[in-house]
Amino acid sequence: MDTNKQFDEVIAICRDLFQKKLKDYGAAWRILRPESVTDQIFIKASRIRSLELKKENRVQEGVFPEFIGIVNYGVIGLIQLALGFADKIDITCDEALELYDRYITQSKELMYAKNHDYDEAWRSMRVSSYTDLILTKVYRTKEIESRHGETLISEGVDANYMDMINYALFGLIKLHFGEAK
Repeated sequence: MDTNKQFDEVIAICRDLFQKKLKDYGAAWRILRPESVTDQIFIKASRIRSLELKKENRVQEGVFPEFIGIVNYGVIGLIQLALGFADKIDITCDEALELYDRYITQSKELMYAKNHDYDEAWRSMRVSSYTDLILTKVYRTKEIESRHGETLISEGVDANYMDMINYALFGLIKLHFGEAK
């Protein structure tokens, strides 16, 4: 199994959806404050957990698109942290895609570094554990946001967004390619 190729393939799926939504809506998300982005990720992770526990969904979208949403909102969060939120759409679709590529690459590079140190331990984890870890990161992020970004020893909101992106990508890899044998 080539982790890099699998990462690139699921990232391409996420980016494709991001690009299509940009064509439909433009970068309307530019008005979102980072706290609102965190809440969007919370909604998606909560729905995944609910579906995992109930084993039934009444809306035809399953877990896979929710993980895509977490990846894309995580990237949006990183963009919003870097640029600040706006009162109106202030970037073109091409600029938004360029920013998407920059921040997904940063997240991927973090995953490669951690993957080296942890020796692909994520492959032995359950998808439900990624969900729980994403929710944990969301709650940590909310705490940091309520303290206006101040931490004593912890990483900031940006690091938490990158971790959420990577856990969601792990989930997408497992769902898309199946469990390793």
